[in-house]
Amino acid sequence: IGFKVLEKIISFGKPIIDISFYAEDPQLLQEKARKIGSCVICDMGVAPGMSHLLSGYAASRLEKVEKILIYVGGLPVVRTKPLEYKAVFSPSDVIEEYTRPARLIENGRIVVKEALSELELIEFDGVGTLEAFNSDGLRSLLFNLKSDYMAEKTLRYPGHANKIQLLKDSGFLSSESQEINNQHFIPLEFTQKLLFDQWKLQAGEADLTLMRIQVEGKAADGKKYQHSYELFDQYDPHTLTHSMARTTGYAATAALRLLASGQFSEPGIHLPEQLGSQPELVNFILKELRERHIYFEENSFEIQ
Repeated sequence: IGFKVLEKIISFGKPIIDISFYAEDPQLLQEKARKIGSCVICDMGVAPGMSHLLSGYAASRLEKVEKILIYVGGLPVVRTKPLEYKAVFSPSDVIEEYTRPARLIENGRIVVKEALSELELIEFDGVGTLEAFNSDGLRSLLFNLKSDYMAEKTLRYPGHANKIQLLKDSGFLSSESQEINNQHFIPLEFTQKLLFDQWKLQAGEADLTLMRIQVEGKAADGKKYQHSYELFDQYDPHTLTHSMARTTGYAATAALRLLASGQFSEPGIHLPEQLGSQPELVNFILKELRERHIYFEENSFEIQ
């Protein structure tokens, strides 16, 4: 709903769930929400949202967190050349993922790296080999969870990142005005026009949503553990609902049902990772998602 709209509707004192991305920090509205008595959960989609909720839950099970790594992406089932991608949310936001510097944590401190950097290959059951690269999706996790290392990486079919990097390096994603035959234009706007037509996800076109969360650290018993959560979700042909819409929308409505149930009503601005420290809230949301056939597979083991 956006920061300014959120600021206005808090005045009504109603419970609010928001999935919007905006540059402003929603916690700037903390004092107002508490004073008026509005319970607000922000960033409650799939990522950010479930990614942060489960990271917070895993971190709460450890005495010292050493690593939080989130892999996430929405992809078309059918790979179409040349970019093998379809935009499962706002195409302009996708472009921003490729251009906005990525904030990570290394050695306990925030560092900034180029988007698309530190490319790696990763295997996912049901899909095969994918590539992953740095993106700026940690948001509030950077400040609300302590870890020696923390990163979010976006998933794409192999080869996609190098093609986008070529566009960046060649100036096609630049916002600086250019002139041809006395006509001024912005390369990014031109590129967006071409790409958006190619990236449009058609009605009935199948997509999938993938996520892998890995949280490592030492528990109270002094042993080192990894807690991981994995999501593999696909387009629902019965309801004709895209996977990204399912995983984002149902995460938000699960949080809404949590507020409606009365199990959580504390006034103020709340982020998903903060809810993650309360297992009963996490279990409520996971149960709601399972009822809609969205499953996060949990796996925990000791690291020798």
